[in-house]
Amino acid sequence: MSATLVRHRFRVVDYEEMVERGILTEDDRVELLRGEVVEKTTIGPAHAASVSRLNRLFQRRLGELAIVSIHSPVQLTDSQPEPDVALLKPRDDFYASATPRADDVLLIVEVADSSLETDQTLKREIYAETGIPEYWIVNLVDSCVEVYREPIASGQYGVMKRLVRGEALAPLRFPECEVAVSDFL
Repeated sequence: MSATLVRHRFRVVDYEEMVERGILTEDDRVELLRGEVVEKTTIGPAHAASVSRLNRLFQRRLGELAIVSIHSPVQLTDSQPEPDVALLKPRDDFYASATPRADDVLLIVEVADSSLETDQTLKREIYAETGIPEYWIVNLVDSCVEVYREPIASGQYGVMKRLVRGEALAPLRFPECEVAVSDFL
């Protein structure tokens, strides 16, 4: 007799309730993706360094123009990912009263080594479907930055380009905030 795998899908409200009740804690390295609680991969030194560099670059260059969010949740339709870096619209309460939603997000950045396939497929689709205007993958495997812009509801982005060391880029919303790829790769 073979057993069938039964998956239970969670709504964002269910996921948040599990956190509130202590079923899931800060020590549980998980996030909600398409209604499933998914274990996040372990962060290595290169990954952590890239996130720290991006944090410092954006904090210095954007100042009060955006909130730089690190490993914090973003509430989307059936997902609550915790991107490595997110640039959020400024709010006086720094989102203390509510988790940021898609329309609060200006840019999401995922740093990828062991998570590369998930970041290039599942997360890219989720971000595009929910209208995240710009998504970068700092691809540590191939030493490049993948830039996705112009989200399409079908889960794709209309524009994709790859940048390597020696090139620079700026978030769409902040063209004056140009950063060299080598500064965070």
